[in-house]
Amino acid sequence: MEASSLVRRIAGRRDLDPVLSFAGRTRSPVPPPIPFRVGGFGGIAGLKAYLTEHRTDAVIDATHPFAAQISRNAAAACRSLEIPLAVLSRPAWHRQPGDRWTSVTDMAAAVRALGARPRTVFLTIGGLHLAAFVAAPRHRYIVRTIDPPDGVGALPDHRLILARGPFGLEQEIALMRAENVELLVTKNSGGTATGAKITAARTLGIEVVMIERPAREAVPAYDTIDGILAWIEAHRPAP
Repeated sequence: MEASSLVRRIAGRRDLDPVLSFAGRTRSPVPPPIPFRVGGFGGIAGLKAYLTEHRTDAVIDATHPFAAQISRNAAAACRSLEIPLAVLSRPAWHRQPGDRWTSVTDMAAAVRALGARPRTVFLTIGGLHLAAFVAAPRHRYIVRTIDPPDGVGALPDHRLILARGPFGLEQEIALMRAENVELLVTKNSGGTATGAKITAARTLGIEVVMIERPAREAVPAYDTIDGILAWIEAHRPAP
């Protein structure tokens, strides 16, 4: 979301030569209005080779807040090559009055937080970590992802919903009511595109297991497009 917003702001500028890199997790990404590539780099060494080959002047890490490995690789590669690096990341969600959150640090802790009593659990964690919930087969799972996830069939009692945000508040409330959701499991991704589910859970008094973000590298970080644009101006070569 943040990367897309930034791309729209810089598309068409003749004083910049940007390239957007997709990780390749989403099977049908929306083509951006600037040159792009899809796929990994091959670790730190591969990223360093790419940045060197393309004579990169600066790097912006606008990956998902939970894409910890690529963020670590970017920090290490840029530090080694002495290339300026900044992070563009949406603000995290914060507990509000009426929220019933249990904050956990990883997926295994999220599974344990579900408790022993069978409940209807709404999973909005993406498709990569669904296998962790096989360890808690007593629950009924409502799984929402963009693409069909691998391994979802291992959950003994589940309903799969394929949908791409943003989702409206009334839409989220209606879904949670229709499915009798008792507990929401989500990552603290932040932002507005999927934030309605947090407000919906608060409105309905539904418990939330919130998987908090991993620690970020110690690099300059911005949560607004204007902030990162100012950083670009400060770090691009003179025309």
